[in-house]
Amino acid sequence: MTSTATAATATHCPYCALQCGMSLRPVAGDAVVEVEERTDFPVNRGALCGKGRSAPAVLSSAVRLTGPLVRDTATGELEPAGWDEALARIADGVRGTRAEHGADAVGVFGGGGLTNEKAYALGKFARVVLGTSQIDYNGRFCMSSAAAAHQRAFGLDRGLPFPLEDIPRTGCVILVGSNLAETMPPALRYLTELRENGGRLIVIDPRRTRTAEQADLHLAPRPGTDLALALGMLHLVVSQGRVDEDFVRERTSGWDEARAGVMAHWPELVERLTGVPVPQLRSAVEMFCDAESGMVLTARGPEQQAKGTDTVGAWINFALATGRAGRPLSGYGCLTGQGNGQGGREHGQKADQLPGYRKLTDPAARRHVAGVWGVDPDTLPGPGRSAYELLDALGTEVRALLVMGSNPVVSAPHAGHVEKRLRSLDFLAVADVVLSETAALADVVLPVTQWAEETGTTTNLEGRVLLRRRAVTAPEGVRSDLDVLHGLAGLLGHGKGFPADPEEVFDELRRASAGGPADYAGITYERIAAEDGVFWPCPDTEHAGTPRLFLDRFATDDGRARFVPVTHRPSAEETDAEYPVVLTTGRVVAQYQSGAQTRRVAELNAAAPGPFVELHPRLAERIGVAEGDPVAVTSRRGRAVAPARITVAIRQDTVFMPFHWAGEGRANTLTNPALDPVSRMPEFKVCAVRLEALGPTPGVTQSEVTGAVSADTQPR
Repeated sequence: MTSTATAATATHCPYCALQCGMSLRPVAGDAVVEVEERTDFPVNRGALCGKGRSAPAVLSSAVRLTGPLVRDTATGELEPAGWDEALARIADGVRGTRAEHGADAVGVFGGGGLTNEKAYALGKFARVVLGTSQIDYNGRFCMSSAAAAHQRAFGLDRGLPFPLEDIPRTGCVILVGSNLAETMPPALRYLTELRENGGRLIVIDPRRTRTAEQADLHLAPRPGTDLALALGMLHLVVSQGRVDEDFVRERTSGWDEARAGVMAHWPELVERLTGVPVPQLRSAVEMFCDAESGMVLTARGPEQQAKGTDTVGAWINFALATGRAGRPLSGYGCLTGQGNGQGGREHGQKADQLPGYRKLTDPAARRHVAGVWGVDPDTLPGPGRSAYELLDALGTEVRALLVMGSNPVVSAPHAGHVEKRLRSLDFLAVADVVLSETAALADVVLPVTQWAEETGTTTNLEGRVLLRRRAVTAPEGVRSDLDVLHGLAGLLGHGKGFPADPEEVFDELRRASAGGPADYAGITYERIAAEDGVFWPCPDTEHAGTPRLFLDRFATDDGRARFVPVTHRPSAEETDAEYPVVLTTGRVVAQYQSGAQTRRVAELNAAAPGPFVELHPRLAERIGVAEGDPVAVTSRRGRAVAPARITVAIRQDTVFMPFHWAGEGRANTLTNPALDPVSRMPEFKVCAVRLEALGPTPGVTQSEVTGAVSADTQPR
């Protein structure tokens, strides 16, 4: 690998949806480049977390793939191969599968870290070259419930309808199921500045996280009861006469129906369901409603549930009823997680969408996009399976799969089952930076470029379209994902329409998105560079972009936000005598997603070397486990083992595991694939488990564990 210049290159971090600005300066030796601060970039103002600072470590040839691998049919081992052989093997696998089983027997699984250009090209490749409806991506596991709720209420999904800079200027923030201090550390400053400016912060989380420690009020509901909590708080808004009647009358519809459901969730019932005392519910409502402005921000906690769309909808109803939406310094927002989680769901790699956030079932949308692609709209397949449903169909209805930028062996729910389905495929090809656990199962592995080795756009959680710039040249045996799709399209009879140049792809994306909900038509590489990003929608090059949505009207047909009636229901899997403890999962600051890249960085591994089971001291005492002892956690789907981490910062009926690791500590071995009926989001955040101490401390009976978690459910 060689540098392309001696000057620093302005670009963005490869990890979370903040897409922090940074500069890369080439250096001599193994480090390749060093990271420098970009204090002028408004999102992070120079601040970076450890993942961002250490990101160049993954550029090293010692930790990443540098040439294609193909599986030797005689030995069963992955062996080095040339690019011609590797691409030919994939093309043959696709052709053979289609000939024997039909086009929908070939599937595509993408990633929320792919650039807009890659996500766009992948969706086009699936529908035009492969002719398959079977394409989805791992972003379905992250933001899909919030996206669906956004669409139902506002007619448009953009994670934040306002820029991050508005957060410190509002009066009160309710942060639901987010631990920004560990998932997006540079964003914590916005909450710190909020409080410095006199604003109030309410954090809702079953754990007293580093973020919750910053709050004026921390509510710790039982996992899976966020919907009841939101309804209980809205009940108090109504009963205390705090509904903004003018706003509701002038800018919303459906309030009467929504209110009827809310009134069935009186505070004492909500306390029994959630474990949050009524006085805390009242304090939260008073704190929020007494402020002149306010925001409700949700993250994976309430969203990764089989009722996630309704849960987010309840929080949107709360924001609407209090008049905290469609106004300056107020609104509901989703804290998108993955690096291009926003753009990744806008341009066609999702099962039911076409570029520009158009619906695949809309005839006008099909005609527009087909016109840009130069194909007959009738040839475009219809919607396919959602992510987990696609993975569940592997080896039966879907016989061959192309994976780009995802590691479902670690990241998917019921991961042991997903791994078996991947192993049952007739053919699997994976394009990735490293030999992930999923890539290790493949018949063909393609080494692809990463953030510092390529140019392309991403869209951060604010809807700000950004430009990553190439700072170094990739190793000789590595190609970009766009090169891969270009080569495969040619081998499969589509020599035109799949350029490898990212700016050429982006210009086509602009045309395909024009007039759609996520309109990028007026955004160019030059504008992004000059303006530190451009907010969509931006319909033409004279348009300034749209940092703040909904101030004049919502994106519905009549311009009104829609209340959606919702009611509490149990989680898909409640605890019982056999599985008496609730497991919830999440991230730690030093690792990212499935850990495929961060687990290869020595600095990050030193800070977070492996999985753990976080549990309350009383629960630990009852099962006979001491700090660091191995604990077996068993659900109806499997068993994981990891050391105990004992803390009073978690509820006594709940345990927490981070999901970054494979092997026996794989948290997603345990998680429940029950799906939200609207978003098709799996229920990652709630499942019933039992615990067993495996260390030297004597264990106790399961009945004693049941007693431990039912006797006292509040953290102490």
